[in-house]
Amino acid sequence: MARRLLAYLLIVVLIASNFSRLFIYAGFELNRNYIATKLCENRDKPWLHCNGKCYFMKKIKQAEDKEKSEERQSQKNLFQEAFWPATTEMKFRSVLLQVMPIPNDDIILTKTNTLVFRPPQFS
Repeated sequence: MARRLLAYLLIVVLIASNFSRLFIYAGFELNRNYIATKLCENRDKPWLHCNGKCYFMKKIKQAEDKEKSEERQSQKNLFQEAFWPATTEMKFRSVLLQVMPIPNDDIILTKTNTLVFRPPQFS
């Protein structure tokens, strides 16, 4: 039950992050009158016919800047994890370490010991 709830929560979070502009637009459309009368920068200039679009564009710009900064931060974190691991201790599950036999009759392995390494020859 907990796993299913966690899966649903992760799906909602992914959808919310991908459709953030849609949520901003929906919020703008639902509160258009309030934004135009209270939050608009050009509310005292009715001849511009802004009607809150300046506020909407500002919010879209903020969302894009936030996405870019989060992307840069995640790339920075990936870089740091790749070159500076948090721990030197590695734990593996035994299921992941099982050797899977791959049937391949085309490889001929030589049994002679030579000083120079030679890869297997395919027939």
